Amino acid sequence: MKRSSASSTGQSKPKKPRIELPEYHTTPSVKTESGSIIWPAPEDQIESARNFILECAAAGKRTLIVPDKDADGLTSGAILQRTLVLLGLDPDSISAHLLKKGKNIHDESERAVMAAHDPAYIFVLDQGSRKSPPVIDKFHKALVIDHHYALDDDFPEGSLHVTACNSPPVATSSLLTYLICRDLDDDVEKHCNWLCIMGTHGDLGNTLKWEPPFPNMKDAFKMYTKKAINEAVSLINAPRRTSAFNVPAAWAALTAAKSPSDLLKNADLLAARAEVNAEIERCTHTAPKFSSDGKIAVFRINSEAQIHPVIATRWAGHLQSARLEVVMAANEGYLPGKVNFSCRVPRSARARDPPVNIIEVLEEIAARSPDETLRARMGESFARGHKEASGGIVQVNEFEEMIEIMGVGKKAEGGSPKKKGEDSKPGNTITNYFGKKA
Repeated sequence: MKRSSASSTGQSKPKKPRIELPEYHTTPSVKTESGSIIWPAPEDQIESARNFILECAAAGKRTLIVPDKDADGLTSGAILQRTLVLLGLDPDSISAHLLKKGKNIHDESERAVMAAHDPAYIFVLDQGSRKSPPVIDKFHKALVIDHHYALDDDFPEGSLHVTACNSPPVATSSLLTYLICRDLDDDVEKHCNWLCIMGTHGDLGNTLKWEPPFPNMKDAFKMYTKKAINEAVSLINAPRRTSAFNVPAAWAALTAAKSPSDLLKNADLLAARAEVNAEIERCTHTAPKFSSDGKIAVFRINSEAQIHPVIATRWAGHLQSARLEVVMAANEGYLPGKVNFSCRVPRSARARDPPVNIIEVLEEIAARSPDETLRARMGESFARGHKEASGGIVQVNEFEEMIEIMGVGKKAEGGSPKKKGEDSKPGNTITNYFGKKA
């Protein structure tokens, strides 16, 4: 009987040690000179936001809430809506504007629709932000609540803002909104704590530990099961991923719900999730190609559904390499003539020091172009979001230029010499990248 190669040498290949990642809540916080932590955002910003909300409720004028499309954004909007009503604002004075597929709040078509509501107060929640003209051209007061990476002036002209992006561990927009609103009325906590958990789990995952500096949510978890909350997150996230981009269905369901369980039997949400899951299954087995330096894995898919972030997140949890820094899922079918791509830091790279900064990685790729106009042509929707989760929306030609710069599918010139007798391997593929058959 033939012995295995491991038996003949008396050695077996050692298992790679599991990468231990620090718990999110243990991320070191920034502190003031007196030693108190700056969390979830600078105190002056939080106080300004609270005063703005109180002023809005007291004014009794038309109010527009503009939440992002995902669980974090929608729950932020629902928390704010309920808080304003608790503070005495007539529900009929509150409207919501949900962006169209592929649009952002800076698009003129969206600005026109928002202006048509004739709002005196506008709340922009979890939309990301950049330096821009006022939210609308009509007279108004605006507050931006956000946690995406932003510079000090990356906000609409004339708006107030409160951002968690510089106060680690970075709070989600829903958590930031909840902590702003919680102290404004005694009933906010019992009406909105589950919404805060939903939005936070939507962005940070359901294994998050609710330990300091995060608020104590033990009472909420006694009232609502984690299973129901996490199932509700999955359902609320589904409509925005469908080809129809049916965000209004998610918003209607969420604002009508009194608890997570109210969402679990919603026919619209269940149908949306079934559609999205089928599309994910169709595209998730796409094989990646790698940049010539092995630092970026690129999955190219074609789908009218917004599944590229899911593909990137899934593969980021599986691909492992000492070189790999970024997992990119590029969707050529989501918007006509454009490529929507999402990037995530793979699990194997999350404990690196210094940490991988995807925004910087993308900007560096564009800077390497022999054509100095590439970065400008990429536009304002390139390299947005978070340092750990970024991406962009660019024209097809510009994306192909970026692929060429990265050397996707090509071996680096002057690579390390092959061992004697080693077979030549074509391209930079998943099998030779990891040194074993897939």
